[in-house]
Amino acid sequence: MLGAVVLTTVTACGAAPEGATGAKGEGTKSATAASAQDFGGMDALVEAAKREGALHVIALPPDWANYGELIKTFETKYGIKVESENPDASSADEIAAVKSRKGQKRAPDVLDLGIAFARSGAEEGLFAPYKVAAWDKIPAAQKDADGRWYNDYGGYVSIGCDAQRIPNCPKTFADLLKPEYKGKVALNGNPTKSGSAFGGVYAAALADKGSFADIQPGIDFFGTLRKSGNFIPVESTPATVEKGETPISIDWDYLNAGYADQFKGKGVDWQVAVPSDGVYAQFYSQAVSKDAPHPAAARLWMEFLYSAEGQNLWLKGYARPVLLPSMTADGTADKTSLAKLPKVDGSPSFPASAELDKAKATLAEKWDKALS
Repeated sequence: MLGAVVLTTVTACGAAPEGATGAKGEGTKSATAASAQDFGGMDALVEAAKREGALHVIALPPDWANYGELIKTFETKYGIKVESENPDASSADEIAAVKSRKGQKRAPDVLDLGIAFARSGAEEGLFAPYKVAAWDKIPAAQKDADGRWYNDYGGYVSIGCDAQRIPNCPKTFADLLKPEYKGKVALNGNPTKSGSAFGGVYAAALADKGSFADIQPGIDFFGTLRKSGNFIPVESTPATVEKGETPISIDWDYLNAGYADQFKGKGVDWQVAVPSDGVYAQFYSQAVSKDAPHPAAARLWMEFLYSAEGQNLWLKGYARPVLLPSMTADGTADKTSLAKLPKVDGSPSFPASAELDKAKATLAEKWDKALS
């Protein structure tokens, strides 16, 4: 999701276990289970996961969509240790780790990916089909029909701004071109690797006469912003925000809204605006690695995330969980958290798979050249 940490250079000792550490044959069963029913029900899945005792995750920053609380709650609830590595890694790094660490105990069990990476990973055969108990409540457009990936939470591209350092905070992409923002505008990573930065370029394209089928105007926009000196190639993080190194950050609204809470009382007045000229929303996706060293724990993690408890913890982190429509209808959505979501006018539309693939390929080919 974030950054450009190269996971392929990190290796772990020892081969992965054949499966869970329980009874003989249980590991194979866990690795091929396509639902909790294949374990004999949720209670049996919980017991199998507890016998494994661990879950290995990467690219899950604790301040990203409330993942810190999600992880702690899962550990407390089930007594399973979550081994979280390289929290600032990107979606591309996650895919690289699945490939390079196959057969190792430190291979990722589960993945949280930008949608373009989820689709490409499924096509490469990297993920295990698994359908959570709430499967039927996930809208058809938000999941792979075979259960290889499904969307989890989403948000809108937004502009965060430190009003203590910026007298007039920008509200639109057009505003970002103003000379007063020289050396102050940043993205959350490299858009060829980071889902959040990818969304920022897509939103800029929509703001500048582009479309889901044409991301080039977004690339051109950042090229212009770079030549003017406004855009700086520094990855925006909570640390750079607090230090004033990235006083304007294009990022998901749930991250920017979280920064506003995080920095209260620290001299940072973080304001958040969803730009009206480039309204773009995107979900991230969950997947279970086909070669997960802890296959039962991986599937239990998915069940936890798609329970009302897990979905409300994302909502508490200002993210919009994929089950929010059904939870709003049945009254299980946390109303306090719901009321705090950044305001957005209108309903989002989403690019088709072919459009995402084209945008990803265009970025890979032209991004570096546009910023040089």
